Amino acid sequence: MNAPHTARPRIAVVGAAAAGLAAAEGLRRLGWDGEITLVGDEPHPPYDRPPLSKHVLSGSWEPGRTALRDAGQLTELGLDLRLGTRAVAYDPARRTLTLGDAGQTVLRCAGVIAATGVTPRTLPGGDGVEGVHVLRTLEDALALRRRLATPGRRLAVVGGGVLGAEAAAVACALGHQVTLVGTGDTVMGRVLGSEAGRLLADVHRAHGVILRSGQAVTGVRADAGRATGVVLADGTVVEADDVLLAIGSVPAVDWLRPGAEAAGLDLSDGLRCDEFCAAAPGLYGAGDVARWYHPGLGRELRIEHRMNASEQGLAAARNLLAELDPERFGERRPFTPVPYFWSDQYDLKLQAHGVLAGADRTEVRVLGKDPLRLAALYGTADRATGILTIGLPPRQTRSLRALIATPAPWPEAITGLTETVAA
Repeated sequence: MNAPHTARPRIAVVGAAAAGLAAAEGLRRLGWDGEITLVGDEPHPPYDRPPLSKHVLSGSWEPGRTALRDAGQLTELGLDLRLGTRAVAYDPARRTLTLGDAGQTVLRCAGVIAATGVTPRTLPGGDGVEGVHVLRTLEDALALRRRLATPGRRLAVVGGGVLGAEAAAVACALGHQVTLVGTGDTVMGRVLGSEAGRLLADVHRAHGVILRSGQAVTGVRADAGRATGVVLADGTVVEADDVLLAIGSVPAVDWLRPGAEAAGLDLSDGLRCDEFCAAAPGLYGAGDVARWYHPGLGRELRIEHRMNASEQGLAAARNLLAELDPERFGERRPFTPVPYFWSDQYDLKLQAHGVLAGADRTEVRVLGKDPLRLAALYGTADRATGILTIGLPPRQTRSLRALIATPAPWPEAITGLTETVAA
């Protein structure tokens, strides 16, 4: 093992997607003039993931269009890029990061930002089987796209969340027979709740998607190394030429496990961080891998949304610099965003601000006679926590965001909802 020496202090950003890039850019913009090592396990420069399940899968975008920055912009950052390389261990006490390259390089760091994202869950019998897919990387999207280039395929999508719903919509629009299998009786019901989830399920049915609701999938069925379908808990087989597993993901924290116990790291659901995105001195988390305390909501969150990745990457960079040199970079600031995500399915655009999942109460307001032009308020017994819009113009959506930016009492939020949708 070797430990290269450098006279300049180094910050390592582990993870080269949206959160990692935002952290690296933030470090430079805020004035860090030391080394920045950006480690990414994929060979590609940073690219955007949300288009994979929509534009790339449909063929309307080629891979190069997903790039977050061009080569010149990356060069201007002066990064030590380590692409196609995994981090395999981090010692928080010594602040040394070990890479999984041929030389098992050890980097001494002033600080580390963990932005390694998540890895997709799989099912028994699916490993190494032709026609079984996940959808996390550019290669994943291109592999499924090549399969869908053959007309009239049968695609079984396992999982009725955002990813599964978006991929089902694309495959259906391409003319394939799509079966969407989910444990709930709605589409995206865990996020949207029952009423909006049922409306979305009806949209998929109207476009020809077969919904197998309330069904658990126990495994993949294969013959001669090729997928032939999925097996449901009751023994029923959904026949398919291709299977997309969209059953969630697990935070990519294995590289942190060797030093976790000694440093007191909690990796039970991602890297547990405080309100400043700090998990330990000199170690900060950002993006899908980070579970942090949101003081405005009074709870811990781990959010797998694109906008949060960029915002938290910058916040982690700012707070790490403030820890390293408070006289130069000022005090640390709590990370208290209003979470945001969107989803495009068929000709619908869904937008959500705040936290929808786990709401105790929901109020849905349909605009006019179209049941798919609506605004829905989500909250607890005493205050609003989230807002969903479908088919609303940006102006109205932005106005509704104000109801939860500073969480309003539920009666006040209902009044604001009524006034906004009537405007």
